[in-house]
Amino acid sequence: MDSGMISKIEKAKRYAEERNRVTFKSLAVEFRGEHSNYEVTYCESGWSCQCDFFQRRGVCSHTMAMERILEPMIAMPEIAEDKEQA
Repeated sequence: MDSGMISKIEKAKRYAEERNRVTFKSLAVEFRGEHSNYEVTYCESGWSCQCDFFQRRGVCSHTMAMERILEPMIAMPEIAEDKEQA
């Protein structure tokens, strides 16, 4: 393996440990729930899920689980608004 590739691999390992470098702006995942699979999406305006509970309440176990998993890497809307005003 050439030295250029070795340095890129080392850099990638370092970046992976520094999660504050990553902020999700959009994301789509298939969430395998207990009763069915659902598409859960995230964009700067927030979370969305195809499940009936989310359609009625605007939040569900699938979106809450994804928030917990990705919390440090999700751009919070109020933070984005503060940056725009600055």
